[in-house]
Amino acid sequence: APGPCSYTTLRDEAVKLFNSLQQLELERDPVPLMQGVLQTCLDLPPLVDEIYCQLVKQTTEPPAPGGQGDLHYWQLLTCMSCTFLPSLPILRFLRFHLDRTESRFPASEMAKYACFIREALGKTKGRECVPSLEEILVLMRRQEMICTVHCPGAPACSVAISSHTTAEEVARELVSRLGLSQSPNLFALYEQSQRREQPVGSATLLADILTRFE
Repeated sequence: APGPCSYTTLRDEAVKLFNSLQQLELERDPVPLMQGVLQTCLDLPPLVDEIYCQLVKQTTEPPAPGGQGDLHYWQLLTCMSCTFLPSLPILRFLRFHLDRTESRFPASEMAKYACFIREALGKTKGRECVPSLEEILVLMRRQEMICTVHCPGAPACSVAISSHTTAEEVARELVSRLGLSQSPNLFALYEQSQRREQPVGSATLLADILTRFE
């Protein structure tokens, strides 16, 4: 998982983020840069609205709509929407931008990202961790992750999860899959590492746990 960073003033960090966004357009492997932007926003919440505004600006009237640079901005906007909710005024501004994009470029990659982002904003409640590198790659393709859960006395189960899937939802799916719906027992997920084993809170996002193991 991304480690702790030392930050300067909010203004200086905003300038650094702006420079990172400028680099993003030409970056061959944008994933680490995207994760760095997300981590800074998690550590410095006042910058979340600023980055949303910058990304809306970058994806409005781009020089090459649907080109690689344009799509990199849409992909970061997708990751932002699965991690942070902007303030209400910025949220309204963002939704207007998404509607406008879908109207102007129907059936385009930009419109598909706009639709995905709108749906994500309806589910995002905040994250403990930024998306893992794997999650960012999956979000760039607008897909789900596959999470492997080891069940006592049964084969390991693969479960498709999104950035919004909770431990309770996965436990419920596994109980149904294993035919244990009528069991009087309670079931929960456990997080296990070399140092510890602990139950996972029902409202915990599985994506946050995967980031901690990165």
